[in-house]
Amino acid sequence: MAIVAGVNLPDGKRVDIALRYIFGIGPHLARAAARDAGILDNPKMGEVPDDLLARLRDVIAKYKVEGDLRREVQMNIRRKVEIRCYQGLRHSRGLPVRGQRTRSNARSRKGHRKTVAGRKGTATAKK
Repeated sequence: MAIVAGVNLPDGKRVDIALRYIFGIGPHLARAAARDAGILDNPKMGEVPDDLLARLRDVIAKYKVEGDLRREVQMNIRRKVEIRCYQGLRHSRGLPVRGQRTRSNARSRKGHRKTVAGRKGTATAKK
């Protein structure tokens, strides 16, 4: 297995797919990094020679990835929570941050449903 930016990249996957295992590298940046390193025809990671792999490490080192990027994202979230802006309040309450609806969705953000008694049958309660 090739190690780039502290991440083990699988040998059986193509270079542009394997690079996406690194936090902060998506499809576009993976293709651009492989092109800048001189890797042509998108071979599998196990077929990349050591000299090109060293060049790929140098190219990836220019970008902010893995630990540095995770730290920056967490600091941005912490700053928003501390200044009590709207997005910070949503983060602290565990609700969707970017304006998504919460009445029927957002289960991954809110967690399992918690049943509230007398909530659904409000029409019969009005009588």
